[in-house]
Amino acid sequence: MIPASRREGSPAEADVTSTAPPPAKVDWLSALRLPGPEQDAALRNLHELMLKAARHQVWRMRGMLQGHGAEFLDELANSAADEAVVTLLGKLDTFEGRSRFTTWAYKFAILQAATEVRRQAWANREVHLEDWDRADPAASPEEAAEAGDLAAAVTVALHEALTPYQRKIAVALLVDGVPIDVLAERLGTTRGALYKALHEARGRLRDSLRTTGRLGHDANVGDPR
Repeated sequence: MIPASRREGSPAEADVTSTAPPPAKVDWLSALRLPGPEQDAALRNLHELMLKAARHQVWRMRGMLQGHGAEFLDELANSAADEAVVTLLGKLDTFEGRSRFTTWAYKFAILQAATEVRRQAWANREVHLEDWDRADPAASPEEAAEAGDLAAAVTVALHEALTPYQRKIAVALLVDGVPIDVLAERLGTTRGALYKALHEARGRLRDSLRTTGRLGHDANVGDPR
């Protein structure tokens, strides 16, 4: 549980959102690789570091978790910290020393915490993998006409330039704003596979829209969250 001094609305909120990594005076790689007291101490310190980073990220994204209290947020941060430690230990050999080890480690916790928050936020939401054919009912007649014309061109591109699978992925990620890690989990695939499919889909959409004069050569199609 988050200490009372660190709960939402408390004067110590700044402590929760601090992101400065602590000084790294230890040889983390050696300590984490060699079994013994030094490894045990390094693992404890690493988890503490990860938990601090995870709490910071969960706190920043807490608006996505309306209705959940401080205890739930702290449990989520602890879970993210645990996963981040495991992931980092599996990738120790990839550390190239271009930054401080603690800075490198922070990224694992922040990414994992963000993933946990998005997963929880979408836990009870359906992901509709369907074609795109929508209009804004609040638009003026002129705006509706212009948007409808563009939407028609995009719809044609979606149906003619993309495969059914690419179309579903593009709509889910670019239109519905489904987080890519959530979509990967729902479809039983990987982020890498979805990024590849989306990259191909974006290329086909750009080519189609440029051919019809709806997209300039310097324009791009948005990235997923």
